[in-house]
Amino acid sequence: MVLAEQFRDVMSGVCTPVSVVTALDGPRPHGTTVSAFASLSMDPPMVLVSLDRGSDLLAVVRRGGRFGLNVLESGQAELAKQFARKGKTKFDGVSWQLDDDLPRLAGASGWVACRVEQFIEGGDHVVALGLVLAADSVPLAPLTYHARTFGTHARTDGAS
Repeated sequence: MVLAEQFRDVMSGVCTPVSVVTALDGPRPHGTTVSAFASLSMDPPMVLVSLDRGSDLLAVVRRGGRFGLNVLESGQAELAKQFARKGKTKFDGVSWQLDDDLPRLAGASGWVACRVEQFIEGGDHVVALGLVLAADSVPLAPLTYHARTFGTHARTDGAS
């Protein structure tokens, strides 16, 4: 157990972007907060997201073969917490709309709609490789997670 704790401490020192991955199960939206996502390829455009093996969202994404990636902006920490919880009320009080037939959250700084190309098993998570079908962004500061707290990026070269 010591190695797991040491690994968790190391990873808490890595600043990661925060997003909410979404999908539809029939008419019902599903979503979960993730910090493990990245650009995978520019040609063709692809991303990867890591989803907990036991998550309800993973089952929905497996069935539907598509997901949305809502990159949160710095003022959306409460939204990140809401989607990190378990349960079926994550979308309660949340402003969203369908975009490319996927749930897109209002106010996010980035949006990517994807079709799953492949699932890769990895320990207690599954990595979904997504081919980008649509993308949009707004120039807002990103929400990040570091040392078990939310924050945002700041320049260090003195420029503004």
